[in-house]
Amino acid sequence: MSTLIIASRYLLGRKLRTFLTTLAIVFGVFVIFGMNTLVPTMIDAFLSSAMTASGQVDMTITHKTSDAFQARLLDKVARVDGVRIAAGYLNRTLNLPQDYFDHDISTPDEFTALTLVGIDDSAERLHSYRVTEGRFIRQSDENSAVITTTLADALHLRVNDKLKLPTAVGTVKLTIVGLLSARAMPGNEEVIVSLAEAQKLLNQPDQINTIEANLSVTDPAARAAVEAAIGAQLGRNFKVGGLASGSELLGNMAVAQIAMSMFGVFALLMGGFIIFNTFRTIVAERRHDIGVLRSLGASRGMIISLILMEGLLQGLVGTAIGMALGYGLAVMVLTLLAPVYQSFIHLTVSSTPNVQPELVIVTMLVGLGVTLVAGLLPAMSASRVTPLEALRPTVAEIRSGRKLTFGVIAGAVLIVAALAALLTNNIGAAGIGVMLFLVGLILISPALLDPVAKVFGALIAVAFARQGTGSIAQANLSRQPSRAAITASATMIGLAIIVAMVGVMNSLEAGFMNVLRTSLGSDYLMLPPALALWGSNVGADPLMAERLQNLPGVDVVSTLRVASSEIGGKSATVLGIDPINYPKVSSLAFHSGDAKTAFGLLGQGRAVILNGIIATQTGLEVGDKVRLTTPLGSATYTVVGIGGDYLNAKLPTAYVSQASLQKDFNKTEDVFVQLNLRPGVPVESVEPRIISVMADYPQFKLVSGRVFYEENKLLLEQSFIGVRALMGVLAVPSLIAMINTLAIAVIERTREIGMLRATGATRRQISQTILAEAILLAGVGTALGVAGGSYLGYVLVTAMAWAGYPTAYYFPLEGVIAAIVAGLVFGGLAAIIPARQAARLEIVRALQYE
Repeated sequence: MSTLIIASRYLLGRKLRTFLTTLAIVFGVFVIFGMNTLVPTMIDAFLSSAMTASGQVDMTITHKTSDAFQARLLDKVARVDGVRIAAGYLNRTLNLPQDYFDHDISTPDEFTALTLVGIDDSAERLHSYRVTEGRFIRQSDENSAVITTTLADALHLRVNDKLKLPTAVGTVKLTIVGLLSARAMPGNEEVIVSLAEAQKLLNQPDQINTIEANLSVTDPAARAAVEAAIGAQLGRNFKVGGLASGSELLGNMAVAQIAMSMFGVFALLMGGFIIFNTFRTIVAERRHDIGVLRSLGASRGMIISLILMEGLLQGLVGTAIGMALGYGLAVMVLTLLAPVYQSFIHLTVSSTPNVQPELVIVTMLVGLGVTLVAGLLPAMSASRVTPLEALRPTVAEIRSGRKLTFGVIAGAVLIVAALAALLTNNIGAAGIGVMLFLVGLILISPALLDPVAKVFGALIAVAFARQGTGSIAQANLSRQPSRAAITASATMIGLAIIVAMVGVMNSLEAGFMNVLRTSLGSDYLMLPPALALWGSNVGADPLMAERLQNLPGVDVVSTLRVASSEIGGKSATVLGIDPINYPKVSSLAFHSGDAKTAFGLLGQGRAVILNGIIATQTGLEVGDKVRLTTPLGSATYTVVGIGGDYLNAKLPTAYVSQASLQKDFNKTEDVFVQLNLRPGVPVESVEPRIISVMADYPQFKLVSGRVFYEENKLLLEQSFIGVRALMGVLAVPSLIAMINTLAIAVIERTREIGMLRATGATRRQISQTILAEAILLAGVGTALGVAGGSYLGYVLVTAMAWAGYPTAYYFPLEGVIAAIVAGLVFGGLAAIIPARQAARLEIVRALQYE
């Protein structure tokens, strides 16, 4: 209790320092807890939506690839002992073009997507469809549909009216034969048609993509046996009783959660440096206090407990405030997003975040752990001070000349090991190498302090030539090189991340733009509503491409078709291309193999081109054999190249010929079209004809290749604005570190400042000395940050290439300039409060301070 009381009084007596140190913990915990609360809540909402949409049936059966399969498999399921009733469905999301229904760009459509559901005659025995007007769908119905009253009211439709929809066979008009009660479950509004009608409209004859079943047994063991029997009948390529794999949305959300957590970890690590530096200087400042306590009988353990208690109190307060702010962030974001999701996709997102007990425990352990670890070494150092030594006057840190210390040697060894890690071509080793490099820089920074300080000191001496404050500031840093090195290290980490991320962004932007030019350089593009999320788009039958090819002035038309598969145990999108026409309007950016050979082999049989992501995930190389999971079983393909295109740069993707896609996946639907005009043909003579053909396929948007290129270039540039703002936030802990160190330095040098004032130094000269010291400190941290950031950026870009995102490294010149400016400006800002504090010291009271 006495330790707690002493620690509390000391913290309350130094409010500014306590606030700044605690703020460092608040910042890191805020990011970690906020993002790990927000993202799981969103994921839970989507999973809940999917489970609710299953209709409370006993069992849902889908293909592992989420693709359609032969309808005859329904009979196998129905014949399994224990299955009471089974029904087959073919459902597909219809993403609608902008302003599809009201054609008014001033008001957004209430519905941006609908779900077309084809049902067989057993569906009514599994689900209760409440018809409020008209009748339910019959298997003999053609061009007929049943919709909910909600959808009918929104579109001003009644029974016997026509509903226009984009489908794979063009725009169709379905007669409304019945209305159902309002939809209560999350998800898109459904348009229910007969199974045969859905197969026709989606150009998937004799196909279904979902089987639902109710069982006649209730015993858990018996139900498990039925599930196993169904699995044996269908084979291992089917998923029984769960959600289908391959959700890009959930995957991207998980990646965002990891990225933001890493951001919080970096912020928390910088907070650890601040705390370490604060406690280290606290020990120096309180030598006399510690000596008095030791002379009164305090043990070494009590001294350690006292320092750690102060850290524990700051950790508890900082962690609690950070978690509260993180929770508030999650509540605010969910509150803002809830009405948006409810309006557009009928998804109910709770405004109460899903806080898991494990997250609370881990966050508290991380926040308190960083604080206690940062304070442990200073606490142990304080405990080793003898009473007699502590009661002596404070002396400057004794330097050892040019002698190499153990820390400097260890730092040099770590830097060499980090550089060697790049030669391993291993992502894990490179990641460890990054940490080794940064730690190595921290360890050798005391040895670098003098050389770097002399360079910046010469510049400062020019600015403050008359007052001579530059040399005094340099001497002050040299008196306490270890303390200055720790503060410079906190600055280094913040600025290193800025330099590294600018390098990564520059490299990514240049790489993506190169792939964009390579893969999307055609004259015209016919875009589906959701690019890259190919499975959610309704395309067109081959007739559309044939009509476009026959237009006067059109040179070549190339299309993409899509399926889903598993390759080497990993989910992947399979794109079907025409190996003859595709290279005429586009290409892939190859980093293994070449275009001519790969496209040539693609047209000769079961050959596949893998993009870098799936190649890295599976370890496949050119020439390897690989099995692709298909609705008909498995098929063996030969890898003939590794390369990718712009639209699929972040998704595991494989490219096969359209002939192979039709043979193995039964897919002939075009979801993306590229078109080139004949040389010299005026655009104005062909474009109206193209528009006329595309009028029958409103699910596609016609854009020129040049416009699309410029739009994506602008999109890439805008997408990095938020990242740049995030990097600016990372510099804040560096500012806190410098303010903390300079404020403590003023306290330590109270008597010295009094002597300077007594011998004639003005308040302005004292302020300038503190300012010069801050700029010197920032200069050292900036120099180390540029070095560390350049290495870190290179490693990240190299690791991305190993992970399947090949791109060249571009030196971040503007990042270096921004880091230098930010470092020096932050150094100046950090000096404001300590400089005012030093200038206002009264001479007599300062001389009495000890």
